[in-house]
Amino acid sequence: EREPRTMALLSLVTAAASAYALSARAPLGASQRAGVRMSDAKPFDQEKFIAESKEMRLKHLEEQAMWALKISCENYENAVFPNAMIAGDCVITHLLHRLGYLQNGKCKVMVVDTFHLFPETMEFLKEIEDHYGFKAEVFCADGIPVGDKAAFDKRYGADLWKEDIEQYDKVCKVEPFQRGLKTLNTDCMINGRTRWQGFERAWIDQFENAPIGGGLAKCNPIAYWTFEDTFDYIAKYNVPSHPLHAKGYPSIGDAKDTIPIPEDGSVRWVNNKWEGDMTKWCDYATERKGRFVGLANKDGSTKTECGIHVAGAEKTFDRDLWDTSESVQTLASPEEVIALKESGKEAVVVVYAPWCQFCQAMEEEYDKLAAETGLPIYKFRGDEEREFVEKNMNTKSFPTINYIGTDGTATKYESEDRSVAAMAAFAKAGGKVAAQ
Repeated sequence: EREPRTMALLSLVTAAASAYALSARAPLGASQRAGVRMSDAKPFDQEKFIAESKEMRLKHLEEQAMWALKISCENYENAVFPNAMIAGDCVITHLLHRLGYLQNGKCKVMVVDTFHLFPETMEFLKEIEDHYGFKAEVFCADGIPVGDKAAFDKRYGADLWKEDIEQYDKVCKVEPFQRGLKTLNTDCMINGRTRWQGFERAWIDQFENAPIGGGLAKCNPIAYWTFEDTFDYIAKYNVPSHPLHAKGYPSIGDAKDTIPIPEDGSVRWVNNKWEGDMTKWCDYATERKGRFVGLANKDGSTKTECGIHVAGAEKTFDRDLWDTSESVQTLASPEEVIALKESGKEAVVVVYAPWCQFCQAMEEEYDKLAAETGLPIYKFRGDEEREFVEKNMNTKSFPTINYIGTDGTATKYESEDRSVAAMAAFAKAGGKVAAQ
């Protein structure tokens, strides 16, 4: 009796295995799977099933991203989307439009103009504003009218990024970014960072408390998307995307340090289709491979972030330096500087910029200099009068400390030692010797 039962069981197992093998050989679409007999299965069609699986994946990612955006825009009063108009940001812009949040104002779009963007970037902003029917809030370096590059160069210097890339990031990116969030009363910040971008972003989730902006809520709706996913979405919905993708740029930042990948521009995104080897763009952590080219952090490491999205990206300056000091006097204009030099009196003058980290670092020590030297101590803000301070106050970078002699000569303090003792020794010696 036992043997016939065993044979029957083996027959059932064999039949089940055969049926499984047949079903695995020919996966079916969602509309075909219900109520279809196994004998109806068609031969394996690799391209068809890959396309179907990608469509299912994209559908899930869309729904997940839209859910995250709904959480952000429906549960917070002032959701803000800082839009850099890169591929992922174009996807988010489209998703926000589909949800109606651009039209009804539940999400504001913010743009930071560094004055070093590609010309195509701000032109593209106008294009998508017209396409989606919204108006972005544009922020730039403090004290500069939007779009006035000449004013920026005069105040901060055209070569600021060459002189000090970290200060450039603060002045042109972090500070206007922070000011924009504050001005718009942001309580939830939406952005396009993804895990696929790698480096500092490799383990982000859809929701965070931002390390900047006082702990505001932070939403990364496409956190789990690959770079290929973003272009699949762009193609699916014919989403407007940055024109420089068609010229070989996978990601677009400042013109000064962004290059095509590969550099010959052989990979392009043209009319929602790939030209060239798409893997050069879409491999893990390669999206921003063409960004920050030739730039390094202070510690010598390769630069992978602009400073906006890293922990510790604090506000650059909310006040003037020595604003409450009783010993440091203000020279408010070039005319006052000239008058001091012509007064026949000794003095010490620091030419400074309030955003300069080195000026900030010496604030306390310089404040003590009057008591140590017995000389009048002055400050003059030089970033707003570049040509004047270069010509009259030996200034090419900040801070620059000058001893003013009785004959009106300004002698530059050349040492990097900005301790009270060192600066006082220089001043007491009439600017004739530098600190040792």
